[in-house]
Amino acid sequence: MAAIIQTVKPDILLLNEFDSEPGSTDLYQRIALFQQNYLNQDQFGQKSLNFDFAFTSDVNTGLDSKADLNSDGKLGTPADAHGFGLFHGQYNMAVLSRFPINQDQARSWQQLRWIDYPNAELPQKNDGSSWYSETAQSVMRLSSKSHWDVPIEMGGHTLHFLTAHPTPPVFDGPEDRNGLRNRDEIGLLASIIDPTRNSAIKDDRGQTGGFDGSDLFVIAGDMNADPFDGDSASHAIDQLLSHSLINAEVIPTSTGAQHAATSQGGNNQQHQGNPAADTADFDDTRGPGNLRIDYVLPSRTLQVLDSGVFWPAPGQTGADWIEVSDHRLVWLDIQWPASKAAMPSQ
Repeated sequence: MAAIIQTVKPDILLLNEFDSEPGSTDLYQRIALFQQNYLNQDQFGQKSLNFDFAFTSDVNTGLDSKADLNSDGKLGTPADAHGFGLFHGQYNMAVLSRFPINQDQARSWQQLRWIDYPNAELPQKNDGSSWYSETAQSVMRLSSKSHWDVPIEMGGHTLHFLTAHPTPPVFDGPEDRNGLRNRDEIGLLASIIDPTRNSAIKDDRGQTGGFDGSDLFVIAGDMNADPFDGDSASHAIDQLLSHSLINAEVIPTSTGAQHAATSQGGNNQQHQGNPAADTADFDDTRGPGNLRIDYVLPSRTLQVLDSGVFWPAPGQTGADWIEVSDHRLVWLDIQWPASKAAMPSQ
């Protein structure tokens, strides 16, 4: 993993599923150790890399809701946590940056209840009643991990790095509770950036609203939603890909993804999307096959100079590294708008 990061050399990086230490009072300890023991060491012929700034925070995974969220008659199971996890902090996130992070201005929407999200679509039973009990609805949070606005300062200007990791839209039943939650988690991102939709959304500090329409931002995360294939709810990721404030025209691709879809076959043969845009390598017979579910999406005012997915084809550098994860690193090079000319070029 460190070799992949050292090859791409990002200025700003989001790591998903970066576990927090159970019971630790220092959420940053593991980030420091990862840098010290891996990124700061040459890996597989790649030169060491260092990020001077980092951000992480609390998440909902493994945090007991005290309610029976999966309706199995039991309490305190991983499925009863606000976000699925065997311990509090499993599947956390970490942001690393070469540029200063304004920790004081960072915002999170970890505690926002699902029922408090405008136009929330909670699952229903066949008779039209709510699938969740009143007790479950009264406590259940929308974000399965968290939603973070991480302000990064560059050249006297601010880039809002908006991150999330919505729940997989599977592991449920016909009520599609995880699929609907995934769609509303993605919808929360779409609402945060949109001043016409965010006035009623309250963050963890009690501040309402989100971006004002002129903010420069990049949305990043494992969204667990493909625009054409897989099990996500209808139009889930389209809430971002079709958003008027997002520049989604440039689609990162790789030769390795194309090769994998062809060579692995299986369910990949039934897909409607471009296989070169896939970012995740899932089971091709019992699972959905390879999907595009990881995204880096800049605001409309940011120009994309180049993009890609680190998925080397056999024989290319790094082809034997990628099995470290079933996801692939997605990257963009962006150019600031003319009015921000004093800012760095990527």
